[in-house]
Amino acid sequence: MEEDLENKSASLLNYNPVHKKVPVLVHNGNPILESLVIVEYIDDVWKQVPILPDDPYQKAAARFLAKFIDDQCIPALYKVFDRNGGEQVIAEACEKLQILEDELRLNGKKFFGGDNINNVDIAAAFVAYWLKLLEEATEIKFVTGSKFPKITEWAEGFVNCQTVKEVLPPREIMLAYYKKRFNKI
Repeated sequence: MEEDLENKSASLLNYNPVHKKVPVLVHNGNPILESLVIVEYIDDVWKQVPILPDDPYQKAAARFLAKFIDDQCIPALYKVFDRNGGEQVIAEACEKLQILEDELRLNGKKFFGGDNINNVDIAAAFVAYWLKLLEEATEIKFVTGSKFPKITEWAEGFVNCQTVKEVLPPREIMLAYYKKRFNKI
């Protein structure tokens, strides 16, 4: 269910009293917290469509890259918009994105997970969908197809995947949110 982060519900505060933030997955009455933990939980519980590779080394590599995206890429990208696109913060964000670009180039597949979406693609969803909205809302454009062709190709394939389309929040709502958040309205 949707959550108003400025006026957090009693349900959210009950299920996540420590961090008081989303996402929270409630399964069988038990809250599962944090995006990457939720993805791994889903992989453990619903085996029909695996999200993590079976091979232990590939699984570790996928977990590492997903954590890199979550801990380093996304914060670096947000800094670009929080600091109005200063050259140094853009350079740092591009450095992080270049690692993803190189990974996709080496992989040579449609997704980080190969021919199917895996936990790395899910972790990088911010880059595929929300980043473009942030660039539009703030008028700070630094991720281009010429600079990051593999990321651009991957992002297009990811957001146009029917399963992904079904769960993305409406573009107009997110764009309005970012414009408000970054004082562009």
